[in-house]
Amino acid sequence: MQVAVVTFDGFNELDSFIASALINRCRKDGLEAFITTPTPAVTSMNGVEVTGQRPLAFVTEADVVLIGSGVRTRDVVADDRLLSMLPLDPSRQLIGSQCSGALVLARLGLLGGMPVCTDMTSRPFVEACDVTVLDAPFHAEGNIATAGGCLASQYLAAWVITRMLGEDAARDVIGYVAPVGENQETVERALRAVHAGQVVLG
Repeated sequence: MQVAVVTFDGFNELDSFIASALINRCRKDGLEAFITTPTPAVTSMNGVEVTGQRPLAFVTEADVVLIGSGVRTRDVVADDRLLSMLPLDPSRQLIGSQCSGALVLARLGLLGGMPVCTDMTSRPFVEACDVTVLDAPFHAEGNIATAGGCLASQYLAAWVITRMLGEDAARDVIGYVAPVGENQETVERALRAVHAGQVVLG
């Protein structure tokens, strides 16, 4: 089971790295995440250069695709060539976005009438796409999920792990990375956010 964490130039480190690091704690169970980039290397919003683990074409074979956030997402959604390299299919893939990544899902026409979560800076641009933005950290309908706020990336990861491996696996991962002495409340908060934000279709 493979996860593409799509990471563009100007990316937010918290968005890409938290999700990939949490998911990769499930490698022993066959779930693995890869930083997936349109160029061999990308530079974060804070100047950190990262070599991609997989090219953007990897999204076609991934079981899960998470679209990261960054300061250049509006450039991404204005680039038809780049968007054409993201032929995502929610009928066979789990698809998630973090913060401004919701703009990408909107531009790809994947949202329908689904409301989304995003960050405060991205909110007006997402709303300009005629998409309703929720005052919540996480929302999922069927195989599509969105998260808002950098640290909500843990909720996106918990959703992926729960969907792919079950809730116990998500509990183990979140409990392991939680601040010492706050393990139980951190696990419960993450799973409460995932459960509260999830709409089961059909």
